[in-house]
Amino acid sequence: MKPHSEACEQNKQPIRKVLENYLPEARRVLEIGSGTGQHAVYFAAAFPHLQWLASDVAGNLPGIRAWLAEADLPNLHGPLELNVSRQPWPVEGVDTVFSANTVHIMPWPVVEQMFAGIGRLLPPQGRFLLYGPFNQGGDYTAESNRRFDAWLKERDPGMGVRNLEDLDALASEHDLLRIALHDMPADNKIAVWQKCRVIEP
Repeated sequence: MKPHSEACEQNKQPIRKVLENYLPEARRVLEIGSGTGQHAVYFAAAFPHLQWLASDVAGNLPGIRAWLAEADLPNLHGPLELNVSRQPWPVEGVDTVFSANTVHIMPWPVVEQMFAGIGRLLPPQGRFLLYGPFNQGGDYTAESNRRFDAWLKERDPGMGVRNLEDLDALASEHDLLRIALHDMPADNKIAVWQKCRVIEP
């Protein structure tokens, strides 16, 4: 049986509307943390002109494979086993990275490694789009995010809703500049960073 996320079903259409602003120029998208695989199937079908590469840690790959096999889309690839903490990443030739609901479940050192990997992977003008809840100005943007943050930290003190300014500072270390922030339903947002220049090895 395929895994299923009700949250994916609820947020996929609002996310697609934002992606429509950025993906027409894209050719190959890496999705970090594909989860169940629902987003990968939906977005690959919605944007047939591009190649969508699903990825996740090993434990989530069987469920993603089930979704991809059923969809049988010619532009949907993977799933690739990707642990962002392990460098170098086993992927290249990507001009866009998308990730949903990942940084708040990663310990901060892993978030740092993910941004470093994205900075190395993207070409100049390449974009990273990140969906999820964010704090701004060091405070919660909604009471629901405050409750969610407390719930995350009860599970693991390394988890938590991230400050957007901290992510911006981290991004800038890898020549990524935030160019947009989109408000989304359920107190979420999509942040968009763009690669400024090539990082030397």
